[in-house]
Amino acid sequence: MTLSHGADRQRWAKNATAKRAALLRSIPSEYRIPVDVFPPPTQLDVTKFPAESGWFTERELEITSTSAPSLLDKIAGSEWTAEEVTKAFSKRAAAAHQLTNCLSETLFREAIDTARALDAHLRRTGQTIGPLHGLPISLKDNFNIVGKDSTVGFTSWVNDPARYNSILVELLRNAGAVLYVKTNVPTAMMIAETVNNVFGRTVNPLNRALTSGGSSGGESALIAFGGSPLGVGTDIGGSLRIPAACTGIFTLRPSFGRFPTLGARSGLAGQEAVNSVNGPMGRTLDDILLFSKTVVGLEPWVQDPKCLPIPWRSVKIKQKLKLAVLWNDGMVTPTPPVQRALKETADKLRKAGHEIVEWRPSLHAQALSVLGRMFVADGGKSLRAILGPTKEPFRPEMRAYREAEEMGVHAMWQLQLERTGLQKQFLDQWSSYGGLDAILCPTTPYSSVEHGKFKYVGYTGVFNIVDYAAVSFPCGVIADKEIDRPKPSHRPLSELDKEIRADYSQHVVHGMPVSLQLVAGRLEEEKVLEITRVVLEALKKTEVLQTRNSSRL
Repeated sequence: MTLSHGADRQRWAKNATAKRAALLRSIPSEYRIPVDVFPPPTQLDVTKFPAESGWFTERELEITSTSAPSLLDKIAGSEWTAEEVTKAFSKRAAAAHQLTNCLSETLFREAIDTARALDAHLRRTGQTIGPLHGLPISLKDNFNIVGKDSTVGFTSWVNDPARYNSILVELLRNAGAVLYVKTNVPTAMMIAETVNNVFGRTVNPLNRALTSGGSSGGESALIAFGGSPLGVGTDIGGSLRIPAACTGIFTLRPSFGRFPTLGARSGLAGQEAVNSVNGPMGRTLDDILLFSKTVVGLEPWVQDPKCLPIPWRSVKIKQKLKLAVLWNDGMVTPTPPVQRALKETADKLRKAGHEIVEWRPSLHAQALSVLGRMFVADGGKSLRAILGPTKEPFRPEMRAYREAEEMGVHAMWQLQLERTGLQKQFLDQWSSYGGLDAILCPTTPYSSVEHGKFKYVGYTGVFNIVDYAAVSFPCGVIADKEIDRPKPSHRPLSELDKEIRADYSQHVVHGMPVSLQLVAGRLEEEKVLEITRVVLEALKKTEVLQTRNSSRL
């Protein structure tokens, strides 16, 4: 028994070791951080490393600090070449991986060849290839690229290169994008932190003692470090919004059907009771808008039968918004920095003239219950089938899948009926507010959290069940160890709430950005993005007024 167990472990562990080594070998010597400037493990915030190390040129720093729309303008105007932009981001992405373990695949050589071809075309014709001409875009590991692995964190999928491209990959390439890296995910993309048995754990570049979130945590770490101007992740229970919140970047969780999903790999392939969607992740709202308008403008419904033929629409937003604030969901209270951020943001919006009401979380517990039952409906069979070939064990974070019992067809149909009924109740509640524009709520209970302690996805998962469009955005509040002390008077809403509060340390998260979430209705991607812009402008104006008033005093 001991010999057999050892042989099984050797098999899956051997695959993982070989894959990690191959990934490191794929980083060229000129992109490897010199030993004399390599940050020590004790340096938690590595986001300043590119600017402070002296290893990056001023040109590389300028390029990798530029927004995606501005990059496109500079490349189209021949101020910068696609090749130098690609090389700058490739170098910074390689550095990000060495410091945060955020990549799963590199395409540096192919990317530079693509960029050179784009530059040659522009010089020859004076025209760009498409709307994303020369823009480096990073992709979550599950997007298939011919000849590259999509392990999704499974050791049995190591050295199993894709034989076809995801539809999104085809669309982005045809639009002129340069695909240069794929990023790390948790096993099966079903853990709220990014950790798996192949590549290990991705850490947060703002504080390497904290998680970058999951499942798109490789993307969030890369973007927060400045190693990507625009990335694409996926979301089935919060996998875009959670990592974006943990690292203080922007993302859009679209309703199913707006962006193409065909041809991407999944650990729960065929599970459609709650649909996985993909969406953009970036450092600015304009980056998110650029991706959204461009991808929809490429008419993805021509290639993906589940994409809805809805062109990008112009929307008019009311000057005075009506926003419902979700202070807590009745199950878990946000930690002190998030509570403060929600209150300060609501106060500023009210002062800016927007109407603030309270959202009643009466349906949230049921929605989260439905989501959880859908995830494990097959009794873990899908995961066992993928883990089996290399005898890879379930990770401890996936206990629910290991212990689940398979749900029969009839029971699954009843669950789907419950989901649809819940969607109707949610819609009725929304309508009862009369002219409600969006819900303002936490993205997660945390600013971020120490590795292994992310325990709740309720604030994101509920909106997967109802399939509403949502944006997670940094609201400008920074966690502060003096201000955000634990409140002794706090009465926990549940045992889990009590556990999360016991885990909280204001010292650990000090200095971390806090994100909030704006949620609009189903298929209202255009609206929720514009509402986010209005909210950000209101927050900025309020800050300016407060600064002026303070200076007068």
